Amino acid sequence: MNKTDNKAYLTVKDHSVSGEEFQLVYNEALDLLETHPQPSEDKLGDYYQSEDYISHTDAKRNLFEKAYHFIKSVALKRKLKLISSFNSENKKLLDVGCGTGDFLKVAKDDNWTVSGIEPNKNARAIANQKTNNTVFDIDHLLKFEPHSFDVITLWHVLEHLPKLENHIAVFESLLKPNGRLLIAVPNFKSYDANHYKTFWAAYDVPRHLWHFSQESISRLVKPKNMEVEKTVPMTFDAYYVSLLSEKYKNGIMNPLKAFWVGLRSNMKARRTREYSSLIYVIKKS
Repeated sequence: MNKTDNKAYLTVKDHSVSGEEFQLVYNEALDLLETHPQPSEDKLGDYYQSEDYISHTDAKRNLFEKAYHFIKSVALKRKLKLISSFNSENKKLLDVGCGTGDFLKVAKDDNWTVSGIEPNKNARAIANQKTNNTVFDIDHLLKFEPHSFDVITLWHVLEHLPKLENHIAVFESLLKPNGRLLIAVPNFKSYDANHYKTFWAAYDVPRHLWHFSQESISRLVKPKNMEVEKTVPMTFDAYYVSLLSEKYKNGIMNPLKAFWVGLRSNMKARRTREYSSLIYVIKKS
């Protein structure tokens, strides 16, 4: 990453695992924030060791987890509709960071040929039960044939990946000509990010190594012969993130306050397009 002209932006606490504080440093060249210091790759896994890390489990132990899985079920249908709109001839899909495999399962049921990457052993085992053993550890990413996928998806995954620009290059190499790379990430320029500041749950340091703007995604993919074709708002994220941000800020989730902040965020984003999270539909040349 380009380390020139980087400036301190915020100090943010890891609210969910370690309680440690990290700096967010603004990278002017790419218009993104970097978590500093970033844990070494051999230590990064320690920050995921929590029963509350919801994407690695199918648990529905409380109202929050039940709400999460209900919203996820709605989002899965929308995601499937989005990838089906590309009219891909062979319908070959790679989902990177697939968690417990729910998106792969709905795509497989819709006649997509699916593959997944998931570094968490427990989540990968659950995913493989749902997909007939088509999910692999991250090392397998370099074993796929080049130009073999019509669609590659990363649903809130890119922010977790070290060696960011190297990963973008790998994804480009795995896509067929005119294939699509779909990246869903939080937007640090959204209203709810500005409202909660250091308590904004989508910073999620140090698991989130990078924090993106719309401009940063365009700058990252352009040198790799790809361009952002369109963006799709993830309106549910404003409410979910606000609910968790309320807990970090005030010690309780406060659903009414979180709903109001999420609603304001989405209403303002109708004009600014700065939604809490966005899906970037990126087309390869």
